[in-house]
Order: sequence, then structure tokens, then C-alpha cells
Amino acid sequence: MGPGRLSQSLSLLLRCRRAAAALGTARCGCGPSSVRPLSAALGLRAPQRPPGRGEPPRAGGGGRWKEVAGAGGGKEEEDDDDEEEVEEEEVEELLGPSPLALGLGAQRLAVVQPAVKWGPKKSPLTTAELQIAEAVALVDTLPNWTVLDKIIIPTKNPDKKLVFGKGNFQALTEKIKKLPHVTAVFLNVERISSLTKKELEDAWGVKVFDRYTVVLHIFRCNARTKEAKLQIALAEIPLLRSNLKNEVSQLDQQRGGSRYIMGSGETFMETQNRILKEKELKIRNALEKLRRKRSLLRTQRRKREFPIISVMGYTNCGKTTLIKALTGEAGLQPRDQLFATLDITAHAGYLPSHMAVIYVDTIGFLTDLPHNLVESFSATLEEVAYSDLIVHVRDITHPETILQKATVLSVLKNLNLPGHLLDSMVEVHNKVDLTERYKPTEKNALAISALHGHGLEELKEEIEKKILTATGKKILTLHVNLEGPQLSWLYKEATVQEVDVIPEDGTAKVKVIISNSAFGRYKNLFPNSKIFMP
Repeated sequence: MGPGRLSQSLSLLLRCRRAAAALGTARCGCGPSSVRPLSAALGLRAPQRPPGRGEPPRAGGGGRWKEVAGAGGGKEEEDDDDEEEVEEEEVEELLGPSPLALGLGAQRLAVVQPAVKWGPKKSPLTTAELQIAEAVALVDTLPNWTVLDKIIIPTKNPDKKLVFGKGNFQALTEKIKKLPHVTAVFLNVERISSLTKKELEDAWGVKVFDRYTVVLHIFRCNARTKEAKLQIALAEIPLLRSNLKNEVSQLDQQRGGSRYIMGSGETFMETQNRILKEKELKIRNALEKLRRKRSLLRTQRRKREFPIISVMGYTNCGKTTLIKALTGEAGLQPRDQLFATLDITAHAGYLPSHMAVIYVDTIGFLTDLPHNLVESFSATLEEVAYSDLIVHVRDITHPETILQKATVLSVLKNLNLPGHLLDSMVEVHNKVDLTERYKPTEKNALAISALHGHGLEELKEEIEKKILTATGKKILTLHVNLEGPQLSWLYKEATVQEVDVIPEDGTAKVKVIISNSAFGRYKNLFPNSKIFMP
């Protein structure tokens, strides 16, 4: 391969800024998403007051939330639109067609699982059969991809050049070549080098995908927001660098033509690396702008003192189904597939005391994800650090549920979350309706069925208890004089739950949710007010 072809592939990264908008999600043949990003999820008006006494949360959990626009904001909105349009053009330039995209065509695959029988590479929490089952589930997520055969081959060391020993490799090669109309092999390892990939493709005569490639392609199909697409583009950079290094080394071996670009003083390798570095910097800058926008939204939510609950778990454990059950939001349409949610989305609901909270849906986790891929989505996952509570959802019926828990906890610890968040985490055992003899194996875990509503009231009560502790809020009943300013002050500084008017003496008993700081100010302003602790 000459430098012209490689340069052409990499230059696609910096061209076709309008083509990305036209292509949209059609590259992967995926349908529209049923979830919305955080900025959109906070784009509807919040309830002006909580439900009255005995009134359950309305359908949709009170809807999604919107920052109320100030009066006379028309000109400011026009300026914002102009600025947003410029930013959108910059982002589109970064989201041109990727040379790593696997395209629209159908794939007929052999899924190959290296079975490590012993040694440090063997996981005690899983088996080769369970690993290949998850690999098949990944393939089934993609439209027009079909599994022709599932092959488990023993190996002592999956890190060796051809993954398998000589005899097993030869037997595998013969089996692959006998498969009718096979177009690719999915080798279910975390990542293979570009050199290994080339040798395997030469031996088998078809394309070879590793776990990183397949998961990245699933991400491309499911990405809906600019932020998700930018994070995927960022995750591609290490692969592009690896491919570039391998292909340039082949050019050096061939010694074909000059290694320098005419008149530039740069080698071909230096030129392409500079292009990649510039693109990476632009992507990181664009992500930083989006991160600052999220930070602004977070500040606005903090001013309103809405508690934030991050719902996390292994992919396809039922997070979105649970949030829909807790909020009643009709627009949420959970899908039974891996990585259905790639974007942070926020949804409003009420706890038993009618306290308004925001549930945040997050990207699911997966074992053996390369560090670069996790790091690319760290900007999204940082939202979790600003939560008041984490709810860890587990599919308790899955045969690898213990491994899945370990995977989630490992990622959470690597995010450097505050210690109190990890210590107060609520663990939920979901899908208990699918097992006849469920027995809780872990202390303090709550058994639920998000689909059928079993155990949700107990879960809400536990969430409320933890939220009150985490935020320092209290639920109090105050005796106020209706002729004074107390009631209006409470509406402004606290969340008024109930007002029981006592007509004969012009007073009322007011049930409120109030922070420690606001409660201190209240006692200083109204020292004669009676306070009833629950």
C-alpha cells in the first residue's frame, strides 16, 4: 500500500463536514433513539409546585425539566443560536466519515473464543461458554450481522502473535475456510495488534474483528448526540495511530519512493501523526465545551436543590426499565439489547414524601473494554461524581452476575468518585420475576422487578432515606401564622409538601422538606415558630 492511499484514508478525518450531517446514523442502519441527552432532558418546564396531599406523582413523573427563560431574552436567544450554529459547523467538520467504520454491508461471521484453561489470563468468574454467549449477543445487536458458527479453541496464552498454538490454529483455519459465505471472524479478545490482524486475515482470507472493533461499531450505531459521536471519534485515534505505524513500517520495508513529503521537510509518518494530533486536540476542545455546558446545567439544578440519582449497571441490566417504572415517563422505551443507551439522560420523578428528584440514566458497562474506550467516555461518566446517590442495578438472573458486579465496581472506583458515594450506594437485584427460587445472597440488596413493579415502593423509601442523609435535608412540620411572611418564605427557600389551614386561629401546619442551612435561617428569622419533628 502506497502513501497516497493511507493519506487519503486519514484525510477523510478532516473533510466532508457537511457529509456527516447527511449521513447521520444511516451508516449503521440503526433506527432513531428513544432517549434524549441531558441538555434535552432538562429542556421541559419543571412543575411549579409539588403535588398536593395524597396526590400521586403525575404520569411521566412530572415530565422532564426546563430552565425557565427570563423576560426580555429574545436578543440573547438569537445570539445563543448564532454561537451554537458556529459550534455545530466545527463539530460537523470533526465527524466526517471514519476510515475505521465497518460500513453498511451485511456480515456473516464466525465467532471465535480463545479458551484459557489455566494461568493468570484465566478468569475464575466466567467460562468460555459464557464469554462466547456475550460475544454472540454483541453481534446480534448489529443490523444485518449474522453468526454462522461459534467456535471455542483452547490456548495457553491469548497474547501470542497468532493467539493459538500451531495445531489449534491450523484446525481453526480449516474450519473457518469450510464455512459457507463467511465474510468475517470475530475473535473475542480485548484487542489485537494491527500486525496480528493482518496475519490472521491473510491466513483466513476474511476480515478479522476484535472486541474493541465490534463494540466501537455498536457505539457508532447507537450514538445520537454530538457528544457521543465525538467520544467515539476520540476512541478511534489510538487505532488510527496503530494502523498508521504498521502501514508505514511496511512502506519502509518496500523502500518505494521518498519518505519525505515534497518541500515540507516532514516524513509521511510525521505528517499523518500531526494530522491525527490536530484532530484529537479539536475533539478534546469540542468535548470540553460540551462539558462546560453540562456544568452550567448542573449548577442550575443545584440552585433548585434537585437531588440527583445516578442509575448505573452492566449493559442490558434494566436501568432504563427501572427509571421508567420510577418516573412513569411514557416517552422512555427500553430496548432489550446491549448499549441501547450511550448518552447521559435525566428524568424527573417523586419520592414517597413528594420530594422531586432527577434520575440520571448512564451508559452500561462491559467486561474487557480497552482503557482507551472507557477513557473516551470519561467526560460523560464524570456526571456521576456530582450525584447525591448511586443506584447499582444488577441482572440477578444472569449467570455472570458476580463478574458483572465486579466490572461495574472496578470502573466506578477508577472514576475517583467521592468515598461517600461508593459507601452509600444502593444495590438493586433486578429481574427477580424470572427466577423461581430467588434468595438474597448479599446484605442490604433490594430485590425488584422493574418490569412488573415488584419492590419499587421499598426501593423508593430506601432512596429517600439515603437522599435525606446525603443532602442534609429534613422533613418537618412547622406551625406558621398565615398573617406573617413565614409561608411565603418557606415556598421560596424550601419545598412545601402540605398546608393544613386552621381557620379558627389563622394559622396552618406546613409540612416541608428543608436543608440544614435553610432551617437554620428559618429559626433565626422566626424564633417563635413551633416545630414538629416527624
